[in-house]
Amino acid sequence: MKEKSYLQQKLQRWQSYIEEYRLPRWEELPDFGLYMDQVVLLLEQYLSFIPATERERVVTAAVVNNYVRLKLMPAPVKKKYGRQHLAYLLMLLTLKQVLSMGDIQQLLPQPPLTVAEETEPLYREFCRRFDRTIPFFSQQLQQAAESVERAEDRQEATRSLVMENVLLAGYFQILAQKLLRLTEPPKEEET
Repeated sequence: MKEKSYLQQKLQRWQSYIEEYRLPRWEELPDFGLYMDQVVLLLEQYLSFIPATERERVVTAAVVNNYVRLKLMPAPVKKKYGRQHLAYLLMLLTLKQVLSMGDIQQLLPQPPLTVAEETEPLYREFCRRFDRTIPFFSQQLQQAAESVERAEDRQEATRSLVMENVLLAGYFQILAQKLLRLTEPPKEEET
């Protein structure tokens, strides 16, 4: 039997991590005002499942300010962010991995909910759906690791997996966009 490749070991480790990962629940989010630097640090911890480089961080102060400016989330209260803001940011930062800001605006309530009691059910449902997708993703990771293990040329197998996953991601993105377009009311034909 072949020795496990570095890639296979990493994929299996990530699979174990993903299977245990979950977004923080509503009641686990801090319910007191946080300053921007605290928000960024906390979100980086919460979103550790998203690979990021120092150059392309998942969240920055500029990103948060941009979301507020675009009215994708409620504005902070006296420069402080609470549970509701964190919930919005977790949803936005997760969804932006695939969707454009315009698509996200269509998916989330507009204007943003400004009362925490209204945001809570939205965030709870988001977490439920997030959790429901983890087994599918975990299965994909397992298949990828097994595929690399079986391959004679692991580098070529890895390139092939990257290509297949990029194509799948594209198809899933197209499907999400198509479904969003189908929820739009039909435009009346102009005469």
